[in-house]
Amino acid sequence: MSEARAQILGAIRRSLKRGPLDAPQRAEIAARLAAHDRNLVPARAASLDHAGQVDLFQRMAEEVETTLTRVASAAEVPAAVADYLSQKNLPARLVMTPDPQLDDIPWGTRPMLEIRRGRAEVTDQVGITGCFAGIAETGTLMLISGPESPTRNNFLPDTHIIVLRGEQVAASYEEGWSRLRAARRAADGNVDLPRTVNFITGPSRTADIEQRLELGAHGPRRLHIVLVDDGPAS
Repeated sequence: MSEARAQILGAIRRSLKRGPLDAPQRAEIAARLAAHDRNLVPARAASLDHAGQVDLFQRMAEEVETTLTRVASAAEVPAAVADYLSQKNLPARLVMTPDPQLDDIPWGTRPMLEIRRGRAEVTDQVGITGCFAGIAETGTLMLISGPESPTRNNFLPDTHIIVLRGEQVAASYEEGWSRLRAARRAADGNVDLPRTVNFITGPSRTADIEQRLELGAHGPRRLHIVLVDDGPAS
């Protein structure tokens, strides 16, 4: 535990008039954290087979004004992205995260796409990223931060395009968290969670002013998913 964290927890204990935990209390807390007991999980997604969960993810995403294109393989992703940009009359200049999940996509088959890999800037109109998981029960995307997936790329461009593999679709939020813990578990059993986990359901919106819905209030006004049905999850 870092010194700063120890100071914060110490201040909380003093305010609660509690001393440090004894060994049995620490063991009880460790066991509870390791168990990750789940609450009731809605049957809407958990009762479906995986193909049904992918279909449910699409339906739920489209209900919140996310657009979605399904392709059979990673080789079809560049064409799907180019077609979407053309239909929306958007520039073919994109910023793309340096995510290894996007490395197997043959972007060179669409040379008109101008792709810069790195962090998004305020001048970038279109961004493309991978994601960690898609949550079927609500059509939500689960994105994690890191050097290969800067969080700013999820929010700065006005149009956000996400490449989602079929195998990344999880039934519920609980399953998404379980997958993340499993992916980030070290050999010693410790779990190194990312600094930020963003759950994104549809494009940015607000209805604060006169209850009128406005898209793009706090982030992208367009959210488009290219769902690769048979693509492996990295």
